[in-house]
Amino acid sequence: MRDDIEISVVIPTRNEESNVAAIAAAVIAQLDAAGATYELIFIDNVSSDATVPLVKAMCAANPRIKLIVNTRNFGQMRSPTHGIFQAQGRGVINMCADFQDDPALIGQFIARWRGGAPIVLGVRESEEGGSLPLRVARNAAYGIGSRLGDYKLIPNATGFGIYDRRVVDTIKALNEPEPFFRGLLVETGYPIATIGFPRKPRAGGRSNNNFWALLDFTISGLASWSKKLLRAPMFLAVFVGVGALLALLAAPVAALAGWPAWPWLVAALAEAQVAALLFFLGLVGDQLRHVSERTRGFPLVVEGERVNFDA
Repeated sequence: MRDDIEISVVIPTRNEESNVAAIAAAVIAQLDAAGATYELIFIDNVSSDATVPLVKAMCAANPRIKLIVNTRNFGQMRSPTHGIFQAQGRGVINMCADFQDDPALIGQFIARWRGGAPIVLGVRESEEGGSLPLRVARNAAYGIGSRLGDYKLIPNATGFGIYDRRVVDTIKALNEPEPFFRGLLVETGYPIATIGFPRKPRAGGRSNNNFWALLDFTISGLASWSKKLLRAPMFLAVFVGVGALLALLAAPVAALAGWPAWPWLVAALAEAQVAALLFFLGLVGDQLRHVSERTRGFPLVVEGERVNFDA
């Protein structure tokens, strides 16, 4: 932490050439209006457009704008979190580059944080944007995470908000290989204040949050954040066992009635057990991957370049 930086703003990017200059100007205007000393950190997941050169030009013009360029795409969990961990401000704001996280809330975040709130999150009042598969994936992610996670998520809170330095340091000390940050915020137990805001359409470019990206995000989040799923096979075994017993009792009844029902029941039960076995073997495998990552101590990202950071 640096005493001369009150607020750090971290903005992950990937192919955001149409937005980086505008989002930087909007964020800086809000920080200046709040009277905050700041740093603005862009962390890029190997953009294939002009995002990195544009940010470098801004870095040259303003030393308070900084850039981290990853060596490859490290995903939507690891890259933003690494950027947050590199921030030096007493308060850290995390937001998207595409204006779906409204910069106008920055002043309210800072005011609530200065008033003593350790975490202030923006909550979208609607999540109706995007294609049907994307909306289904998004709603499924919230629903599954809220019901099966060890701690209840805040619906429609994507992580856009401000976190006090002690919150960031607490999460950093956990050394999570794939940090599900919005879940970890809840897990810390620090009080969370929320501010509602209307969802805005993407300002430009193409979203990186497609159906498969959100599905991958959900699976990784559950694997690292839900102990309930590890116990689920036991509960499923009970239901399958009851079904097997009912099928066993129904088989002679069907035979007496002249109905060849039992082969179909046996096949259905066998298929259900195989499907359950495969699913939970996959989940356990993902858990073992997390154990392996913790053992290896691999960093969240590997940086290829830094601009405007102190040596």
